[in-house]
Amino acid sequence: MNLFNSITIGFKEIWAHKFRSLLTVLGIILGVASLVAMSALVKGMENGLRAALIEIGGVEKVRIEDQDIPQTQMHLADQAVGNTIKDVYALQQSAPLLKTISPEMRLRNAVITRDGKMFQSWNFVGTWANALDMNQHVVEHGRMFNDIDEENAASVCVVGTSLRDELFGSPEKAGREINPVGEVVSINGVPFTIIGMFKHYESDMDRKLRELEKDKPQEQTGPTRSRGWGSRGSGMGGFVYRMKNMTVYIPLQTMWVKFRSASGTNNTPDPRLSSLWIKVNDVDQLDQALQQSRNVLLQTHRGIEDFAFRTQEDWADQINTSITNARLSGGIIAAISLLVGGIGIMNIMLASITERVREIGIRKAIGATDSSMFIQIIVESMVIALLGGVAGLIASAALIELLVILSPTENTPMITVNAMALSFISSAVVGVLAGLLPAIKAAKLSPIQALRYD
Repeated sequence: MNLFNSITIGFKEIWAHKFRSLLTVLGIILGVASLVAMSALVKGMENGLRAALIEIGGVEKVRIEDQDIPQTQMHLADQAVGNTIKDVYALQQSAPLLKTISPEMRLRNAVITRDGKMFQSWNFVGTWANALDMNQHVVEHGRMFNDIDEENAASVCVVGTSLRDELFGSPEKAGREINPVGEVVSINGVPFTIIGMFKHYESDMDRKLRELEKDKPQEQTGPTRSRGWGSRGSGMGGFVYRMKNMTVYIPLQTMWVKFRSASGTNNTPDPRLSSLWIKVNDVDQLDQALQQSRNVLLQTHRGIEDFAFRTQEDWADQINTSITNARLSGGIIAAISLLVGGIGIMNIMLASITERVREIGIRKAIGATDSSMFIQIIVESMVIALLGGVAGLIASAALIELLVILSPTENTPMITVNAMALSFISSAVVGVLAGLLPAIKAAKLSPIQALRYD
């Protein structure tokens, strides 16, 4: 018996017991669909987390922050001044492995007002213009401040869309684009002119929800409440987008002159930077670049190691760990579904052999070999499994849509070819394994006993 005849017989057996076959195939369909859906959800989560990591500068970005002085250097505590602008100039001159150096001075809980409206920013930063490259910001309207603004300590600022929404109104409510460039706001009582606004940052889910709400007909009457762009994400990615939209940048010199020059203890000048960010030229040389930076800072800090490097490799490791765990847990669930489907196939094949004992005996009596019977049962089992695999691939798209409706995720699920191929191959393997026991049983049947079977 050739392979084509075996496949034909397999289809005839399935068609002869349609309802029973449907219930059997259903287990494979659910297993394949769950495996593809799990992979799509995890892939979407991975894409979202990695996009968020890129949005804040990538793994090549490193923060130099203050740390407690080691116990062995406590006697030098009065000489420790922390990170200052002198460190920035020293790194520029003596650390060639660094691509960008961006100092920051922050003012906590800055209150920004205009026409009786108030916006409290927790990401109010005095910095240099290269913070655009460091933090992957894009100025959509106006411009970033320049060296002249920095030198003159100009009262100018570049803002995120959250400030625009609170003080000038959101495009969602107004139904048109609102550009605050050129407007004057008060920051802690000091007038500032907005010279630029960053683009709006949001996850895929936020963008789709915003577009859906924009296209939805406005049927209700009475007051409406804005849900706030970029406010729905709850994970690490959502926090990154909210933080970037909350950003208000002013020149570093302006921050020093107008807010920090007399804000230290007992109203004495505070020259310390809130943070110092560096970006390396090559991630492969990250360790060498950090060692080079450490040597420079030890010189400017008089040998006092009151600083530490915080890389974003930890975040990248967390992403990899989260993705691995999600794939493992989802894979186990999908494997259990496929196992259940395989047991169903084994059951139906055993039942089929029991019903066809006399047929098998006749075939063996007229010359069918044990191997040919074994192959026929394996092929029939695989036909059932592969039909379930194809149907499962089709059903996976519907399952993903259902999961998104029932439990919306921050990132759009993404079906990959590899996941579909793995699921289909898995269904074929399950078909082979599930058919082994029935195939062995059929191959071992004695023709004489089979013909006597009633």
